[in-house]
Amino acid sequence: MEIIPAIDLIGGKCVRLTQGDYNQKKEYSSDPLEVAKRFEGAGIRRLHLVDLDGAKQKKIINHEVLRRIATQTSLHVDFGGGIQSDEDIALAFDCGARQITGGSIAVRNEALLLSWIERYGPEKIILGADCINEMVAVSGWQETSTLSVFDLIEKYLRAGIRYCICTDVSKDGLLQGPSVALYKKILERFPALELIASGGVSQVNDLHALQELKVFGAIVGKAYYEDRISLQELASFQ
Repeated sequence: MEIIPAIDLIGGKCVRLTQGDYNQKKEYSSDPLEVAKRFEGAGIRRLHLVDLDGAKQKKIINHEVLRRIATQTSLHVDFGGGIQSDEDIALAFDCGARQITGGSIAVRNEALLLSWIERYGPEKIILGADCINEMVAVSGWQETSTLSVFDLIEKYLRAGIRYCICTDVSKDGLLQGPSVALYKKILERFPALELIASGGVSQVNDLHALQELKVFGAIVGKAYYEDRISLQELASFQ
């Protein structure tokens, strides 16, 4: 299982929100590159970089932070937040993203996301399937759609998508454990999916539980920043 630390960006700084609420923001570092280098130094290979300003404004804002991390570390960076146009995705890849995550766009503009899958290849696009009560959440989790997370995944698997980040918004930032039951249901239905679990990880045992499910990866954010899981513990999964 890949450990994938998350760096969420507002104003170029490393922050975390609780349940996607911009009013529940906590800043952890003014230098995301330094944080990324710490992960790299521990032997971690991947990074989940989220432009929260971009998610709110529906266009990439923090692309220079992406460029700095991509050019000054060897981390495999997947980037999301605000990628809503051909110009945005081209900018993300130009700045060094190895993959991009399409969340709201997968619901709001299916034709555009499908065109990106065809143009860049399905391995370059991660489906962002964020949900509340198994229903897909969009616009930085500010809205819940009428589409189930299972229907969304099935649609894009047919289009060739292999990777999916699934966040249970009700768990995110609360440090109350991940949605193991939800991920189990997803993997039972879609065994070929490279599922990346996100949200709720609070201790090392949560990571062991996800590893037992055989998810592809686990995103870790607040638990690390709040010193509930050490860098050495994260590195032990690599």
